[in-house]
Amino acid sequence: MAPVLIDGKKISAQIKEEVKEEVLLLQQRGVAPCLAVIQVGDDPASSIYVRNKRKACEYTGIRFVDYLLPEDTDQRTLLARIQSLNEDASVHGILVQLPLPEGIDEKTVARAILPSKDVDGFHPANAGALFLGEKGFISCTPAGILQLLNRSGIEIEGKECVVLGRSNNVGKPMAALLLQENGTVTITHSRTRNLREVTRRADILVVAVGKPRLVDDTYMKEGAVVIDVGIHRNEDNKLCGDVDFEKVAPKCSAITPVPGGVGPMTVAMLMKNCVKAAEEAAGCR
Repeated sequence: MAPVLIDGKKISAQIKEEVKEEVLLLQQRGVAPCLAVIQVGDDPASSIYVRNKRKACEYTGIRFVDYLLPEDTDQRTLLARIQSLNEDASVHGILVQLPLPEGIDEKTVARAILPSKDVDGFHPANAGALFLGEKGFISCTPAGILQLLNRSGIEIEGKECVVLGRSNNVGKPMAALLLQENGTVTITHSRTRNLREVTRRADILVVAVGKPRLVDDTYMKEGAVVIDVGIHRNEDNKLCGDVDFEKVAPKCSAITPVPGGVGPMTVAMLMKNCVKAAEEAAGCR
């Protein structure tokens, strides 16, 4: 039986429609949600990501302001820009597009954004809130994956969940979210012994390792749900993920394609976080 393809395009479109309605309600109360994006340098991939965020904001009605700083911008100048946006009451969400040029520390930059405007969910206060089960902003990619699972009717409670990858932006918060949903969670990584033995236990396998087509069918058991977070260009310049789709899909009960799976959800959840930030700033939540 063919696996269910988890359609990130369709689900992200649903979420953006919900955001659109929430923005209209806020506007009726005199609140205009606003996202500010800072990009340092003109990296082509970063420019595409910023353009996608602009399009999503235009569609949902969120005001979008962007700041393209030169490649040679120093950390002090970037932090000063962030501080001015922190102090601007008309701006509800602040996002600094990664990666940053050499000489600028990403952790310092993440800490400079007010937690109440940290719609990327990277500030230690928001990361800590997630692990404590308290209110805060959740990193957009893990939050999007949770929506994919929930809206596709995939039950998490009581399931064996394995996260392959331990990054601060995806792997760790993903594990925390699955745990909150009462999954039994294992985080694996490059130093995990007998890795395939661990991943083959998974009812739900989330792959976020940043290596193209690393995971084949030997990493999974029959009937597992596989979420592929990776996005790369293969030797034919076609998009592919961390999972070897052709080998893995026949064994899955459900799988996210690349493209069209996790990717669209990240921007949709960013829109959701922006609205949440605007609601909280206006005392609507």
